[in-house]
Amino acid sequence: MSTLRFNAIKKSLKRKPILVKEKQRRSEIFGANVFNESTMRQYLTKDAFGSVIDAIQHGKKIERIVADHISTGMKEWAISKGATHYTHWFQPLTGATAEKHDAFFETIEGGLAIERFEGGQLVQQEPDASSFPNGGIRNTFEARGYTAWDPTSPAFIYGTTLCIPTVFVSYTGEALDYKTPLLRALLAVDNAAVAVCKYFDKNVKKVNASLGWEQEYFLIDRDLAASRPDIVQTGRTLLGHSPAKGQQLDDHYFGTIPNRAMSFMMDLETECMLLGIPVKTRHNEVAPNQFELAPIYEEANLAVDHNSLLMDVMEKIADRHNFKVLFHEKPFAGVNGSGKHNNWSLSTDTGVNLLSPGKTPMSNLQFLTFFINTIKAVHENEELLRAAIASASNDHRLGANEAPPAIISVFIGEQLTKTLNELENVTRGKLSPEEKTDLKLNVVGKIPDVLLDNTDRNRTSPFAFTGNKFEFRAVGSTANCANPMTVLNSIVAKQLIDFKEEVDALIDNKDMKKDDAVFNVLREYIKQSKNILFEGNGYGEAWEKEAKKRGLSNNKTAPEALKAKVSKKTIALFEELGVMNKVESEARYDIEIDEYALRIQIEGRVLGDIARNHVVPTAVKYQNVLIENVKGLKEIYGNDFKKFAKEQLNLIEQISDNIEAINSNVTKMTAERKKANKIEDAEKKAIVYCNKVKPLFDDIRYYCDKLELLVDDELWPLTKYRELLFTK
Repeated sequence: MSTLRFNAIKKSLKRKPILVKEKQRRSEIFGANVFNESTMRQYLTKDAFGSVIDAIQHGKKIERIVADHISTGMKEWAISKGATHYTHWFQPLTGATAEKHDAFFETIEGGLAIERFEGGQLVQQEPDASSFPNGGIRNTFEARGYTAWDPTSPAFIYGTTLCIPTVFVSYTGEALDYKTPLLRALLAVDNAAVAVCKYFDKNVKKVNASLGWEQEYFLIDRDLAASRPDIVQTGRTLLGHSPAKGQQLDDHYFGTIPNRAMSFMMDLETECMLLGIPVKTRHNEVAPNQFELAPIYEEANLAVDHNSLLMDVMEKIADRHNFKVLFHEKPFAGVNGSGKHNNWSLSTDTGVNLLSPGKTPMSNLQFLTFFINTIKAVHENEELLRAAIASASNDHRLGANEAPPAIISVFIGEQLTKTLNELENVTRGKLSPEEKTDLKLNVVGKIPDVLLDNTDRNRTSPFAFTGNKFEFRAVGSTANCANPMTVLNSIVAKQLIDFKEEVDALIDNKDMKKDDAVFNVLREYIKQSKNILFEGNGYGEAWEKEAKKRGLSNNKTAPEALKAKVSKKTIALFEELGVMNKVESEARYDIEIDEYALRIQIEGRVLGDIARNHVVPTAVKYQNVLIENVKGLKEIYGNDFKKFAKEQLNLIEQISDNIEAINSNVTKMTAERKKANKIEDAEKKAIVYCNKVKPLFDDIRYYCDKLELLVDDELWPLTKYRELLFTK
């Protein structure tokens, strides 16, 4: 095994950057492989084009006869770009994307063949749904599931395949994917936000949620990664001693991008441009061999699709450059993990960002309305928001090495806190003309100056306001953004609906003017939501105690956190908005809690295998070398040999102690795993894996890492942290 390690190191050290030339301006190739509006104008009839635009902008249904025209134009475009196959591209609850490729090719009479792609094939397909996670929605023998075209996310060509973004539902109509509930949530927040916008601008007809994700990842040489069974099977290292130098010098963050990594990034960004993914920012992250990629913000549904596509593309491009890309939230102990910050905002069809202060008191009152309602939504649903980012892998990251804690709080900055404090003192009921003027000029009117440099000072906050958006930092790097975005848009939609009802009630029943009613409701929301606001350090016992006093949840593990997804409150919320019914909510919980147990089970098996089949035999081999050395010293020095063999004998004993501890803990872990596997209830099984099996990982790792420091480096079989993290 050590031979595999050293061969991998030799290969990695000989790597040269693959030459990547950017021959064209990015603006010239952007979206070249996307069936976007510009391309549709060329390949569709006027009626077909109008039908697609109506579907995108107004949610209107596309008639089947029109779908035939669209499919013909889409096929001709795809073939002209070299495509030979098509697929319905969807996002099942596996966390990955799915696709089944069919050729345009069909035979006809006379032994001839044609390319065919009709409206029925574009609009709907029936893949076998039996092997996808369903949470009990359908039985194995009921294999029917349907994929249906989502015209709001344009089709694209990757390789030689036309990929058509679709939703994925069961035979009875329940969502089996991430996209369907997201689209429903986006519709809910659109309707709710438009209704509130009417207080300020009667011309607003549509509100879009925007998303800008920041994808963090590690780039590890492919052969080095392949030499580690834990990375291959779990996506992270289950053992390995920290190197002498890690990230403590802060010399990697924003440093010069290594040549091989730069070649990978250039290649990746070219592919992204062709696919219409508007990537803009690239840089070194804090940990060695950790990087970040971020795009220009887009409409949330499209942004989610682009992030899922990006992760697929990154893995393929990484392989081309002899890299392995690691998306796991915590692939290496002792250095920063990887997140996927979700930057979220709401924008109107009139071009206004509702979370960006304006130039007039009226536009600032609109900003405060959406700003405060978002804070209120988070306060009322902080457990659900925590559940939206819960996973076995993200548990390793939250609360460690600059990652946000598991306690959800909102950071808004000192100056905005002062603004809310002033609004909290607004007179109950009707406002006097003098008070209203003072509010508009001296409180609401001064917000633009406040925001220039007084937000985003707290990197530990899981949900921070950063000037014109909220940044949900607790999302993990492996996550499908649809999960947190479905929750966030849903809770904000519900909050805006409640807000409008309260304001309308004051206007109708208390004879208040609109501004008075808005100020009165916002004042109460500020009072009710103060406990969620936190400007301090999110780490440590002090904040945990303070959070407990405030009534905030502290669900440190996924099994604890996920329960919020099936609470009566959550089910009622989703059902009221039409986002998910009770069956869909419960199914997702079952899938995620089952996945948690399976991931810990897999990691336990891999760790046990490595500990007993790699680490222990290597330690015994080195121990035998030491024993032979001691025997030789005894032959030479006789009874005085202990004076010369003191350190060797000490090493022999230490190795034996560590081997014994490893075997003992692996035996305990295996026994606990067997007990857990007999539990039929998925929730109870996950809790046992969390509380009984997983804690033994650290014990096993501790003694394995001790042996790594004791055993001859020439014998050690597992590629070490210094080699994984510092081979560029």
